[in-house]
Amino acid sequence: MTKKVVVITGASSGIGEATAKKLAAAGNQLVLGARRESRLQEIVAAIEQAGGEAVYAVTDVTSSDSVKALAQKAVDTYGRIDVWMSNAGLMPQSELIQGRTEDWDQMIDVNIKGVLYGIAAALPIMRAQKSGQFINTASVAGHAVHPASSVYSATKYAVRAISEGLRQEEAIAGSNVRVTVVSPGMVATELTNHITDAATKDRLEHAWADNAISPEEIADSILFAVNLPENTSMNELVIRPTSQK
Repeated sequence: MTKKVVVITGASSGIGEATAKKLAAAGNQLVLGARRESRLQEIVAAIEQAGGEAVYAVTDVTSSDSVKALAQKAVDTYGRIDVWMSNAGLMPQSELIQGRTEDWDQMIDVNIKGVLYGIAAALPIMRAQKSGQFINTASVAGHAVHPASSVYSATKYAVRAISEGLRQEEAIAGSNVRVTVVSPGMVATELTNHITDAATKDRLEHAWADNAISPEEIADSILFAVNLPENTSMNELVIRPTSQK
């Protein structure tokens, strides 16, 4: 396998952390972005202790400049970007009648703009290289809407729409840039921590406790998609617990 430079946002826990460790163990060079510097330091140390390579940059995906700085960190350190994984996400679900506009704004800023800012930062680099791969984390909520999930689902449908548009544009451009959408179901991460509505939080935490799979299960699938030959693109992975309806 060719060593790749992989940038991951939302890398301080959950799927981002698991994927970083999995890809580093496979011999890739990792560049990790998230807001919590202490967690990034711990993960980089763990990767290095296991014999892998990783660096980090404190990153706020709601800031275009911050995301561009993460891309620059990758180029300055390793000279290129082969994979950009936009994984940062929030899920403060609630019914629309509650009017939790601050939660809506946060989801739009992180879940949609964060993906767009990643594309803006990394795509010119990949175009110049004539190769690259975007991995954008959506959700099974981007395939179906349920009560209290309206805005969250909208952001994840948007991730799928943006990713499909990017895929088609890069195919036309002949850039050899691949696009993969990962749509997880219930995964044992910090995602439910962001829910501000008590009733929704209680309901979903019980569902997660009964069904959630580990983030390592998602990381295994991402590693598979990354390792496919460059002329083959795994465009979407929908991964949920077998017990999830």
